[in-house]
Amino acid sequence: MAKNELGEIRRSAAAATFGPGAVVDFRAGEATISAVAAGLEEWDSNFRPAGMLNDQSIREERLQKKLKKKGFRIPPVRDPAKDADANKALVAVRFPAWLQCPQCNRVGRQDMWHDEPGKAGRSCPQCTQKQPGKRPVYVIPVRFVMACEAGHLDEFPWHFWVGHREGCTNKEFLKLESVEAGLAGLFLSCPKCSASRSMDRIFSKETWDRFSNCRGHRPWLTDADETCTCKPRALQRGASNLYFPVVESALSIPPWSDRLQEALGMYWDAIINVPDPTQRVQFIDVMAGGPLAGVMKELDMTPKQVADEVQKRVSAETVINTDNLRIEEYRQFTGGTYVQGLDREFEIRPQKIPDALKPWFSRLVKVTRLREVRAMTGFTRIQPPGDGQTNVAQLSATPLEWLPAIEVRGEGVFLEFDQAALAKWEKLSGPSGRAARINDRWEAEWKERHGAKSAPPREITPRFLLVHTFAHALMRQLTLDCGYSSTALRERVYVESDPSVPMAGVLIYTATTDDDGTLGGLQRQGDPKLISRTVQAAIHAQAWCSSDPLCIEDMMAPDDGLSLAACHSCVLSPETSCEEFNRFLDRAMLVGTPDDHETGFFHSLTEGAS
Repeated sequence: MAKNELGEIRRSAAAATFGPGAVVDFRAGEATISAVAAGLEEWDSNFRPAGMLNDQSIREERLQKKLKKKGFRIPPVRDPAKDADANKALVAVRFPAWLQCPQCNRVGRQDMWHDEPGKAGRSCPQCTQKQPGKRPVYVIPVRFVMACEAGHLDEFPWHFWVGHREGCTNKEFLKLESVEAGLAGLFLSCPKCSASRSMDRIFSKETWDRFSNCRGHRPWLTDADETCTCKPRALQRGASNLYFPVVESALSIPPWSDRLQEALGMYWDAIINVPDPTQRVQFIDVMAGGPLAGVMKELDMTPKQVADEVQKRVSAETVINTDNLRIEEYRQFTGGTYVQGLDREFEIRPQKIPDALKPWFSRLVKVTRLREVRAMTGFTRIQPPGDGQTNVAQLSATPLEWLPAIEVRGEGVFLEFDQAALAKWEKLSGPSGRAARINDRWEAEWKERHGAKSAPPREITPRFLLVHTFAHALMRQLTLDCGYSSTALRERVYVESDPSVPMAGVLIYTATTDDDGTLGGLQRQGDPKLISRTVQAAIHAQAWCSSDPLCIEDMMAPDDGLSLAACHSCVLSPETSCEEFNRFLDRAMLVGTPDDHETGFFHSLTEGAS
């Protein structure tokens, strides 16, 4: 066991929720430990070999080309069969370094408390002496930290906030105790000069506008502080806006969806980098007599066949559209079934659209097998990541040739909206007016964050609001029909108004790292009879919300104005399921409003039921 062992986290969380730069709570024995996950350099130094030579690595060509990386590393785990792995672990750095005794309410830096060698916990020596048997009284992490929109993280300025009286030299313990409810009743005081100040308005942005600029501290990286022009903000250590992972994902589609590249592993780069492609067969033939012998037997292919398959992928890579990876995915879903080959990771079965759904949909596809790679490129703080996000904090002190990622397998259902019906609906004043309200607020928020002269990289259109809100409605109904938990389902929205590549479709899929991803229940819902019943039930469920009439009259809309008729009783989903952090939703796009039924794309369906 490694020294200062803190605990375990899920492998998938180490490349998302608890990735580098995230503050994670652990329980080490009886002590509560708060630490920030260290950068990617620690992955290389603690789990060798470094980089893409590590056997815990994966590839996804389209995503690699978009992100300009050679591949991806999945969060490393110990091999229980290797004794040397017993001392290996990912690294976390204690943060915040200020701790508080839960009994005497003193707060101080970590070096002011008693520590036991080899253990991560710290205890209060004064309170421990008073306990029966001198049982340790472990100190806990303080509640407040500082962060800025550039991703930096720092200690709360305790001595600055208390405002010592003139002549006070105390630079050690302070006292933080609650005398009344709320922040106004939480007081920080100095035991030496008796200065005291309430923690009221600690979270107000205006409070810190008079404060000096952020110090550019990056505790998850070694000696990597940088100059920052942002103003810091006080946040609670466990606040949801302290860490937003920035994730790029791609589905493995032909010709990248077989296991050839995975089987060739570390020899893939050597094979594709043969100077003369005509000599590739000879190169593979030589390798087949040595390190590739087992792989060639497993693939049951000749060197010529392997060389031909490799060439197909090399040729396909040159035409990958890195601006929008979803265009090729959409074409696969709408273009038919791919020919069977090497252990495909992508298998679809087009179905006949049921008559009851033909007025609104043009294509139905059962996705019986899929693989998704989710790569973490960085993270943001305070504000969630968005299109064209510039304040993305880095995962390593210097750029590496790889990024952390996870691969998940699952199944799903794909539905394509009828383009003719959609075009007719988009011309109505109701949908366009409601979309304009959200788009105006989106532009205003963007300019507030990025400057008055900047413009958001996309427009929030009626088409997007419709498809996205329908995805949420369908997910909610599918959890009832096929037994999956709401957190196990995810959406993948395909929307584009450009006439050259029009897209209007949605994939609802299970792609989880546990057994929920492959139970088969979701793709069975793609049967025409079942999906017809599910879609109609989903729309009927949206016709009335338990929060109506407040919800449908937009009175339940969030304060940011990026959704209208949307609340937790109707269309909001778990944030792990939504690509947009539960923004850009409007139930009226599905069923209309009391004053304008035609605003709803499916209004005839709900009116027919009534």
